[in-house]
Amino acid sequence: MHKRTKTLLGSLMVAVTLAFSGGTAAQADPYWQCVTFARMFSGIQIFGDAWTWWSQASSGKYPTGFTPKSGAVLVFRPNGPMTRGHVAVVSQVLTDRVIQITHANWSLIGGTRGQVEKDVTVVDVSPQGDWSRVKVWYDPIRDLGGTAYPTYGFIYQKAGDSARSAMQTAARSAVSQIASAVQSPTSAPVQAMARNAAESTDRIAALIGSLTSGDGADR
Repeated sequence: MHKRTKTLLGSLMVAVTLAFSGGTAAQADPYWQCVTFARMFSGIQIFGDAWTWWSQASSGKYPTGFTPKSGAVLVFRPNGPMTRGHVAVVSQVLTDRVIQITHANWSLIGGTRGQVEKDVTVVDVSPQGDWSRVKVWYDPIRDLGGTAYPTYGFIYQKAGDSARSAMQTAARSAVSQIASAVQSPTSAPVQAMARNAAESTDRIAALIGSLTSGDGADR
């Protein structure tokens, strides 16, 4: 099995374990860094501080651009106290100036950071309409924050990578269950959510196995 798919599956299993062990979501909330979550959720395998993702991708590793697409990673420039930048995954495109993202370690939720926020609003406020400056939903005020954050642009998945896209669809389904459990711990019995997440992980394992059977040595 490829090391990257092993890493993805391993991260997902850790997420499921942390999110559902201990009886309640509140007792076992993991602390997510934005880069760890974005890498797992998007399948874009870039490492290092968030602001470095743009230069790494632009070196030929991944296609980049200035138009939002579902599954792409939006890369934020360092800004004020956000010295390492930020990365977020586009959930869906609503208009040419409004998108939803799923990301981690942005808002203070229940007084703590490191949590996943699912399908929150981002608005392009750049004068040129090129997504170079955005405002982002901030949970404590239940509205867009007042700061306009500078961004580099979007990193896209490689064209034609259908196997990875299929794997990521399954992964997103499982992670969405985790995010929903963290944000709404009373929305369903924890045991049922844990079972659903475990079943999703089993499906991912089976899918990866079918895609990588006969691979030979890791690479």
